[in-house]
Amino acid sequence: MMVLEGAPALSPFRRERLESRLQSIAPSLRISGAWHVYFVQAEGTAAPDVDTLCRILEARPQSEAVADGAVSRIVVPRLGTLSPWSSKASELVRGAGQPVSRVERGLRIDVQGWPADAAAQQALVKVLHDPMTQSVLETVDQGQSLFSTPARGELERVPVDQLEAANQRLGLAMAQDEIDYLRERFTALGRSPSDVELMMFAQANSEHCRHKIFNASWTIDGQEQDRSLFRMIKNTHQQTPQHTLSAYSDNAAVIEGHPASRYRPDPASGEYRREPQVPSAFQIKVETHNHPTAIAPFPGASTGAGGEIRDEGATGRGGKPKAGLSGFSVSHLRIPELPQPWEAPRALNPRMAPALEIMTDGPLGGAAFNNEFGRPALLGYFRSFELPEGADLVRAYDKPIMLAGGLGAIDRVQVDKILLQDGDAVIVLGGPAMLIGLGGGAASSVASGESAEDLDFASVQRDNPEMERRCQEVIDRCVAMGTNNPIKFFHDVGAGGLSNAIPELLHDSGVGGIIDLGKVPTDDPSLSPMQLWCNESQERYVLG
Repeated sequence: MMVLEGAPALSPFRRERLESRLQSIAPSLRISGAWHVYFVQAEGTAAPDVDTLCRILEARPQSEAVADGAVSRIVVPRLGTLSPWSSKASELVRGAGQPVSRVERGLRIDVQGWPADAAAQQALVKVLHDPMTQSVLETVDQGQSLFSTPARGELERVPVDQLEAANQRLGLAMAQDEIDYLRERFTALGRSPSDVELMMFAQANSEHCRHKIFNASWTIDGQEQDRSLFRMIKNTHQQTPQHTLSAYSDNAAVIEGHPASRYRPDPASGEYRREPQVPSAFQIKVETHNHPTAIAPFPGASTGAGGEIRDEGATGRGGKPKAGLSGFSVSHLRIPELPQPWEAPRALNPRMAPALEIMTDGPLGGAAFNNEFGRPALLGYFRSFELPEGADLVRAYDKPIMLAGGLGAIDRVQVDKILLQDGDAVIVLGGPAMLIGLGGGAASSVASGESAEDLDFASVQRDNPEMERRCQEVIDRCVAMGTNNPIKFFHDVGAGGLSNAIPELLHDSGVGGIIDLGKVPTDDPSLSPMQLWCNESQERYVLG
């Protein structure tokens, strides 16, 4: 492994902001410097050219000396994952002719006044990094662990008398009647379920995928309602279906548009050209990404925007995302420098981000994904709300609402999917599998902070708008072929990962499929079959 040090990494604003957060734990603490650190893993036995790497990365082999009395900590991508930056940078460095298998970037932070107390040190480390996406090292030599290859996880069998314990340990969020159902069925089969089957069942039957609360019966003032909340929402369309081409049946809704001319690459030459006007339609989509944003505001909101973009791209036989929106509902901000008389202090769940952090980091995450994908985020809203109702009850958006929505366009001829038939290929398009977004659907069925901390962080995804942009280019090329579009049926890979997306793809066409997990691209060789099948790595689609 080669280690290079780059330019100063924190702007004055970000440095001051981080220092202020650290000083809330240790008032005498000061940041004496912060620099990018690059960890380079060579390909085989060949040695990369140091001068070339330094020029590309704007780095140097020598490290800045640590000031007297200062302590260095190195913030790196979470061990066992591949960062979005590395995905792009490694490809660029290899394109420059360097024999490099991977380049990762960390952040060295030198701190004056580092306390001796272990509890204070642990609190400071939590402030220095986001445990969802990052790890903290004490020396650069520990950066070698970024490139270690752990052993592959094994398939696990769970005895039927241990389903309650597995439900808690794996974060499945199953209700007791669901556990009883599984126990009955697997007892009848005469075998124990695997962790793959349990996770797959939990995601498919989660609140995220089944909208169990929205579909439940309910009463108002003692009066039983004829329709569930979800049926009431759908009733609007049932009463006025005019101009609607697709609703509640695809990844995004589609409404009638007007003739439009597209600017697309020619299927033969690849050169962009203006096409004649064709019948067109509009796509509209809004969804939430509440739990991830409560745990990690920036990546939670970012991947919320990314998931909504995927839904538009995977509508019909291929759509085109055009413009985005994002919205946030949180509890009182409690800005330290701007206290308000109605913001009474109260204990908040320490596992969830405070409202102020959600509103400083969340909108940046949503805007960043939209911008890096190449779609403007034009609209949004923000609301803070708390309502005390007695001594022991406060109604508030402690678990926030993060709303991601957008508007897209789709050719009229591409609106209707074509059912798959025997012999059709099922393709996974997009980035590699990683241990991220595991159990995100089930996590949405639990009140934030009630599951184990490591399960909360595992359920949040990683944003990679560059990969999603590449996937959209593939979709655009296929759609440009008009009626010869090779895509018949399309789904984005959301909660539950491939374990939801592929069965959904096959079920909707009334066919079965043969799945070879060994062919699923992955950047983490340690993934067990359950993790490989069920993770929600971002920027993936399944199509036939």
